[in-house]
Amino acid sequence: MKIIKFGGSSVANHDNIKRVFSILQEKLKRSEIAVVFSAFGGVTESLLEIARLAREGDETYRDLLQTLEEKHLMLVRQLIGVHNQSTVMTYVKVRFKELEDLFHGIYLIKENSPRTLDYVASFGERLSAFILAEALSAQGVRTQFLDARDVIRTNDRFGQAKVDFETTNSQIKSYFGKHEGLKVITGFIASTAKGETTTLGRSGSDYTAAIFAGALEATDLEIWTDVSGVLTSDPRLVYTAFTIPQLSYSEAMELSHFGAKVIFPATMQPAMKRSIPIYIKNTFEPENPGTLINGEVSAGPLIKGISSISNISMVTVQGAGLMDSAGASSRVFKALAEAKVTILLISQASSEHSICLAIKSHEALLAKEAVEKEFYYEIKSGEMDEVTLLHNLATIAVVGENMKHNPGASGRMFRALGRNNINVAAIAQGSSELNISAVIPQADLQKALNALHEAFFLSENKVLHVFLVGTGLIGQALIKMIANQQEKLRGDNELDIQIHGLANSRFMAFHEDGFDLKNPYQLSEADEKTNLNRFIAKMEEMNFSNSVFVDCTASQDVAELYSEILEAKVAIVTPNKKANSGSMENYLALKRIAKKRGVKFLYETNVAAGLPVINTLQDLMLSGDKVIRIEAVLSGSMNFIFSELEKGDPFSEVVKLAKEKGYTEPDPRDDLSGMDVARKILILGREAEQTLEFDNITIQSMVPEDCQKADTVAEFFEKLKGHDQSFLDLLKSAEANGEKLRFMATLENGEAKVGLNSLPNSHPFSSLSGSDNMILLTTDRYLDRPMIIRGPGAGADVTAAGVFADVIRIGNYTRE
Repeated sequence: MKIIKFGGSSVANHDNIKRVFSILQEKLKRSEIAVVFSAFGGVTESLLEIARLAREGDETYRDLLQTLEEKHLMLVRQLIGVHNQSTVMTYVKVRFKELEDLFHGIYLIKENSPRTLDYVASFGERLSAFILAEALSAQGVRTQFLDARDVIRTNDRFGQAKVDFETTNSQIKSYFGKHEGLKVITGFIASTAKGETTTLGRSGSDYTAAIFAGALEATDLEIWTDVSGVLTSDPRLVYTAFTIPQLSYSEAMELSHFGAKVIFPATMQPAMKRSIPIYIKNTFEPENPGTLINGEVSAGPLIKGISSISNISMVTVQGAGLMDSAGASSRVFKALAEAKVTILLISQASSEHSICLAIKSHEALLAKEAVEKEFYYEIKSGEMDEVTLLHNLATIAVVGENMKHNPGASGRMFRALGRNNINVAAIAQGSSELNISAVIPQADLQKALNALHEAFFLSENKVLHVFLVGTGLIGQALIKMIANQQEKLRGDNELDIQIHGLANSRFMAFHEDGFDLKNPYQLSEADEKTNLNRFIAKMEEMNFSNSVFVDCTASQDVAELYSEILEAKVAIVTPNKKANSGSMENYLALKRIAKKRGVKFLYETNVAAGLPVINTLQDLMLSGDKVIRIEAVLSGSMNFIFSELEKGDPFSEVVKLAKEKGYTEPDPRDDLSGMDVARKILILGREAEQTLEFDNITIQSMVPEDCQKADTVAEFFEKLKGHDQSFLDLLKSAEANGEKLRFMATLENGEAKVGLNSLPNSHPFSSLSGSDNMILLTTDRYLDRPMIIRGPGAGADVTAAGVFADVIRIGNYTRE
């Protein structure tokens, strides 16, 4: 014998019911079964809403009742042929006439007792099971409609009735022994010894099925719903949640207690007592194996699932009077029990100075009043503090029997939470090691669930959530690189990079699931106008684990937000030099914040685009080396200009060519001024642990004074033509001495200089051409022969490649 139960969503409409009948027909070919049905989808809620409206004197309840009746009659017409409809139609109309009278009575007396509401709710299952039994019969299946009130006996605790199993089991066995055919059973409802209708509470239809399975010692219990089994976490909050193939009864109990909604503790108790396996299946994917719940503890992951409860408050009872006071804890629990407050989690320090209790928020004030009443005299005398409440919390729990005797589960859990800046208010773990629970801020719940899911289930596949500001040449190149490498990174590096936020100077947009990088999103007037503070707020609101802010702008305004971003424990990757070339105080402050918050602040592309300069310098310093001198050609645009000048073209034309190739800023004076190179040598000096301010740098500008005053770029180029001869003279003078012109920076003895130098042909810089950069690092270890770093130092692609490398580096750091 198999007991099969179908939920409301499985029988919500004609198409769904056809699926259910198909499943039942297949089951009947292989074994003896009985089936339990919930009310049609949404019917129970509608009945209770109609009862509420009637109690409040709202006459619209009549229209809703009429609509509900028509819904049932329509299903009869769709499921049963005209010649077989009369009996069912009569049954439905009689039931709705009873409901009409019942609601009219409620309307008159303005009262809804728990007894009345149980009777109202019972009509949902009574109607659905009868209609479905007759519909199956019309298809040739021998059926027997069974109103569960005839066999399941309970007490009179209406809304949450307790089952008298001795009587119930006897009556179920007797009924099945006397009646043949497929029993079509009403879920959710039962009755008292006096014949009063009761309901079995939350997930009552599942419980009904389990009661029958236990009484009949069924071989299996199948719960058919709209999801493919029990998932590793709530799929509405964790998009990577997946079906758990198998759970032990204890694991399923723990997950259900902490919010997993597919299975409930009451459902498992009758089945668990008889060791009956429970299958959780999907009506809409019947071929999916779903989840098996039985008495076995399977080998496999350290934990099986992560569940949560929202809207929690924490009650803290503390004071010196609690220490060494026998019975204080029992008084707390007794007071709460008498107030009918449900305790979800308990945490107590070994000093016994305080007891923390997690409860549902709507019971918080009741709990406070109950405990303060119990300890009235201790609080009055100062032996105990007033009870404190902390609101807007949630509980999370990792569950799995394999945590027993396997160290590291709690460490992995709290490391994942800590890395994502999630504060833990209380912790609880039983000696069974089946469950580790924590209380956290409600606002961090989704972030916490995703962080833990990643840590325990996707530890081989890290997800980075990127928010990109700056979608110009570098930003677009970066997006293209991520898109092209996405599959390879997932497969070979087990790293998934998703972009959730985009912004340029005008517009910004966000995508909860991540933008489709194969079809790049184009920001437009249809999007929200860019507001940097709003962008950061939205990023924090989305609250992803492993978030990375990528700044591909040259904006001072964006750079000024770095400290706020790092404080929010979001990593930063940027080619924007403004932050690190500002004041020394701000540079050090950003480093301190990143270290304090445990996040990465990576800016390899601040200097020489994608060349490994900053990382190399940091490694040298970390290993104890000391920088004596830095010589560097740090501007790809300037090196292009002066190497091209050697071909004999006028200086103004060469500068124009550099602009056309995208090597210079839109206004080439930004490059020719030497300011950009000065910022870069400043950053290198600071990375070499030297205290430098921008004002300490001597800068030789290549912009003639009259050109500096030009109002437009076009005017600048026109005026620059008048200086072509001066630059030609400089070139000839250098060539006459067997030298070459190079715009370079030097740092030595704490002094930095930026300007044009005439260098011998034997100097390494003389071999440079195009937009290449070169850095010579003379250190204690590289004294006789400096370390040389050379390569392209300008261009959107090489810069984007460097940014991409830093983003990947962030992904590797998250594995630590």
